[in-house]
Amino acid sequence: LDVFNIVAVDDFNMGAMENKGLNIFNSKFVLASPETATDRDYELIESIIAHEYFHNWTGNRITCRDWFQLCLKEGLTVFRDQQFSADERSEAVQRIGDVKALRARQFREDAGPLAHPVRPEEYIEINNFYTSTVYEKGAEVIRMLHTLVGPEAYRKGTDLYFERHDGQACTIEDWIKVFEDATGRDLGAFARWYSQAGTPEVTVAEDWEPSDGTLTLTVSQKTAPTPGQPEKGPQVIPVAIGLIAPDGSEAMETKVVELNETQQDFRFAGLEDRPVASLLRGFSAPIVLNRDLDDGTRAFLLAHDTDPFNRWEAGRTLAMDIALRLVSGGAIPDLWTEAMGKLLRDPALDPAFKALALDVPGADEVSAEIHRRGDLVNPDSVYRALSLMRSALGEALAGPLRETYHAMAVPGPYTPDAKSAGKRALANRCLALLATGDNNDEGIALAQAQFETADNMSMALPALRCIVEERAADADAALDAFHEQWKDDVQVVDKWLALQASVEAPGALDRVIKLTDHPSFDWKNPNKFRSLIGVFAMMNPTGFHAADGAGYRFLTDWLLRLDALNPQTTARLAGVFETWTRYTKDRQTLMKSEMERMAATDDLSKNTREIVERMLGT
Repeated sequence: LDVFNIVAVDDFNMGAMENKGLNIFNSKFVLASPETATDRDYELIESIIAHEYFHNWTGNRITCRDWFQLCLKEGLTVFRDQQFSADERSEAVQRIGDVKALRARQFREDAGPLAHPVRPEEYIEINNFYTSTVYEKGAEVIRMLHTLVGPEAYRKGTDLYFERHDGQACTIEDWIKVFEDATGRDLGAFARWYSQAGTPEVTVAEDWEPSDGTLTLTVSQKTAPTPGQPEKGPQVIPVAIGLIAPDGSEAMETKVVELNETQQDFRFAGLEDRPVASLLRGFSAPIVLNRDLDDGTRAFLLAHDTDPFNRWEAGRTLAMDIALRLVSGGAIPDLWTEAMGKLLRDPALDPAFKALALDVPGADEVSAEIHRRGDLVNPDSVYRALSLMRSALGEALAGPLRETYHAMAVPGPYTPDAKSAGKRALANRCLALLATGDNNDEGIALAQAQFETADNMSMALPALRCIVEERAADADAALDAFHEQWKDDVQVVDKWLALQASVEAPGALDRVIKLTDHPSFDWKNPNKFRSLIGVFAMMNPTGFHAADGAGYRFLTDWLLRLDALNPQTTARLAGVFETWTRYTKDRQTLMKSEMERMAATDDLSKNTREIVERMLGT
């Protein structure tokens, strides 16, 4: 038990595996150099090595009684590695990144035919339950417990867990029991998070009584039916609340209230003026928050909220509403670009935070919101809306973007520390915005110069992306030069494949098909397959969702080819079809046809068959 060795391999389905005494790592998550690895690679290596090492206690010395308890080790250890990364780098930036990943993967899972509880009730192939729900939502459940009992009581509970259960195979009930014993609380209702699938929707209405300065928040919750669970009970939801006065000062520091019924009122009295409520601070629960705010109020929170996550969230929800309006033929208000300009020029903000805040919502996020509101999604309309938003920012803020880009230069040799990485992230965000739109000659020139002079991958790769995405005259030459320089480095070649697979431009599928015949592509290698075919299906919505269904047929052809060799990777990538009911009827028909083609294959693996049949509802 006191031995800790690691091995790195290029052909591996997972990121890493915590086998006691011999951790196995995908080489991309343990080997790095400044020339070949990006800042994000370094962050992932730091996080994943921490995750597997933390498994020494939460997973190995204390393990699971059975596979249904998988979240007991994975959800808990993800929370531990998230906390570690927050301490090592930026707590706010880490939290924003974790929530973005949760919404992109787990909310999508919860809203579709593959929804399942954090503790699954049944399975055919256990590999299919190494899911975002078990990992990321499992971590959010641990985080809520930490919020509800407080950090001191949480530490007391974990100390008792390690003392009581070292060397044992345990269950979720054992985990909950130590916190009940350590705190004296009844956590029976909280345990429902482990058995009930779906993402709760929390709606908030406000009432202001000026006579006694009382703000009343009426908060209600509901969870939509999921496969096998038509009826849902109320969850225990910690809601972290702050109040911002009209002058931008803090009228009330963060207070955590517990929503544990279908509807409750929370009153805050003795206020001088009507404040703006800052709700769900730090994303205190994995829910969808429904709140009727106008653009001005969101811009106010973006400018003044003292909670960094909610400041970012205010900008995100403002941008989301604008994207939805553009999809329906609306316009971009000047208020948004002005608010982004103020944020960009704020010297007190962390560059890494600015880089996140200046991004627009992802296509999948916008599509999910369109569907949640009862409409069907046309991916081409979403793409046009987000492209217009990026162009509007680039044109309206050209001056401050240019100034910030040059100000973020990091002197000296490359180091992967958080401060330097944050500056590079902001410089690359500014560059991407300057390179968009019709008046982008200066941005393209900056990208070409950065690509030619960069001495590290964190600056070279984003510059190459700008050149390729904007279809600069020498884009093909730049791609060829990059490949020629790095053709013998398997990890950099993966980046080269993924970049081209993710670029949303005319001829995207033709480009990917051509790359499947490239000597650097090996479909039998999981990293290569994911980098090209997986990235195209998951990160190129306009190419994958082409109106003629060619993207769907392309993916299905390759999944059927891979299935006999690697059913684990095949099953995971087949899940890209899980959102098929979001899209326009013609696309639904085409996707369903491809899933039926897979289901009709006689020798399909049980891994893939389980996923496909669940998506089809059969």
